[in-house]
Amino acid sequence: MIISPCLSICKTDPVTGYCYGCARTNEEKKIWKVEKTTEEWKKNNLNEITKRMSGWQLDSFKESYEYKIKNGISLFKKTSIKEK
Repeated sequence: MIISPCLSICKTDPVTGYCYGCARTNEEKKIWKVEKTTEEWKKNNLNEITKRMSGWQLDSFKESYEYKIKNGISLFKKTSIKEK
C-alpha cells in the first residue's frame, strides 16, 4: 500500500497551483482519496511530484515522507503535537 504524500502542510502556491508540502495539485489530492485509484497511478504521481520539487523542498519532502512511511505520522504533525 502506498502512503499518501501529504505532509500536513496544506498551503497552495498561488503561482504554480502546487501544495508547498507535497507539490500536488488540488485535483491530485482528490484523486488520492478515491477508493478506486490504483497503486500504479499513485506510484506515477509520486514520481511526478518529486520532479516538481528541488533543493530544500525536495530534501524536506523526502525526509518527512520517509518518516511518515516508517512511523505513520509526518514530521510536521509530530512536531505540532509535541508543541501542544
